[in-house]
Amino acid sequence: MKNREKTTRREFIARTGLASAGMALGAATLNAASYNRISGANEKINVGFIGLGNRGSQLLDLFMDNTDARIAAFCDIYEPYMLRNRDLVDPRYLKALSGQIPRMGETFPDKVERYDDFRKLLDNKDIDAVVIATPDHWHAIQMISAVKAGKDVYVEKPLTITLQEGRAMVNAQSETKRVVAVGLNRRGAPVFQKLAKEIPAGKIGKVSVGSAFRINNMYPDGIGKMKPEEPPKGFNWDMWLGPRAYRPYQYNICPYNFRWWNDYSSQMGNWGVHYMDAIRWMMGEKAPVAITANGGKFVLDDDRTIPDTMQVTFEFASGAIINFSIFEASSGGLFQFGDVELRGTLGTINASENGYRLKPTGSGQFQTFKNSLQAEEFNVKDSELTDGSSSNSTGNLIRNFLDCIRSRQTPLCSIEDGHRSTSFAHLANIALAVKDRLQWDPEKEVFTNNSEANKLLHYEYRKPWKL
Repeated sequence: MKNREKTTRREFIARTGLASAGMALGAATLNAASYNRISGANEKINVGFIGLGNRGSQLLDLFMDNTDARIAAFCDIYEPYMLRNRDLVDPRYLKALSGQIPRMGETFPDKVERYDDFRKLLDNKDIDAVVIATPDHWHAIQMISAVKAGKDVYVEKPLTITLQEGRAMVNAQSETKRVVAVGLNRRGAPVFQKLAKEIPAGKIGKVSVGSAFRINNMYPDGIGKMKPEEPPKGFNWDMWLGPRAYRPYQYNICPYNFRWWNDYSSQMGNWGVHYMDAIRWMMGEKAPVAITANGGKFVLDDDRTIPDTMQVTFEFASGAIINFSIFEASSGGLFQFGDVELRGTLGTINASENGYRLKPTGSGQFQTFKNSLQAEEFNVKDSELTDGSSSNSTGNLIRNFLDCIRSRQTPLCSIEDGHRSTSFAHLANIALAVKDRLQWDPEKEVFTNNSEANKLLHYEYRKPWKL
């Protein structure tokens, strides 16, 4: 969604506060070259993109909606993506994954530098900020390298492939003072921003349970079964693998299908982190203290290395719990409305980015109280967003990121929040792997009752890569 008037108003507010913000925060937060370029004659933020596949191209389109962002550089290990030429894409990709292959063919007013190695892009002193939309196992190395190179960073979810990577990323941001935003887009959704204020204030009483699910019936073929082959022309498979152990290329690993291989991602990471972030935000919780997971690969006979069926329960020190389900071998829904559900003593809320429904609770066994809550419906399309935001949550995150580059404020989804929410995915996957109810110390970030689980908090990178 494009909204030039609202963007201009936000740009004006951000720019008028830039000078005072820079004086207050000191030169370490915004070097002289970047300051002069951003606040000078053209007032553009030079943005480089690392990873321009399905999600990276979506982000590129949204950044192009902002007149103060100059698209300055591209990096991808697949040449057609780097060149933005769909005619060069492997026909097998187009046949099997047409919906996940970007349209490309964009036009840009200024020259765009092209790189096949992200390190070369980061060496470009003219780049102010980078967008990282590579597969999950690359995020930590690239984000840490970027902030050390003096770049601000927008990094896609899930933030990491291991839990220890997340804490290393948080530490790197703290040391460099760069602006780092995480693409957990519900942080930019007006519905969840509203509920994250109202629910902790008692909107539905004391909340004891949060729930969400991901249902995607991939029966009968799943991602299929394939044998190793040579990668297509222009695809640097060794660079795609990066820190992960070498293995031969397969067409059902990438592009896109890496989401079903646990070395590179998971559906708990792909979808679960979105919902866990929204729920824990609305419940005011930081991290669980115990995790139980059940499930496995029970139905689909394909090459995936993650479950087709999974249920997870997260327990908190407060006594509250969050339940999450992944069903990829069945269909249907669990809620009458929305993606997430919060159950309180006075009512239940079902919510999505489009709105929410509140249903008051009645009195239960042995109780006679009268509930003062009324049924409530909220729809984004029927409401006036007076703060100038749009209903496009990712677009709001991007606009906020660009504003924060000028103001040096913390983005809507900080690196700490991104790490904490992504941790839910890793904790769930580890609990399923060791088949134990794991007890978690959220401050030390270690398991207190299972040494084998602690061995899964990270892995040894393939040389020459290191964290």
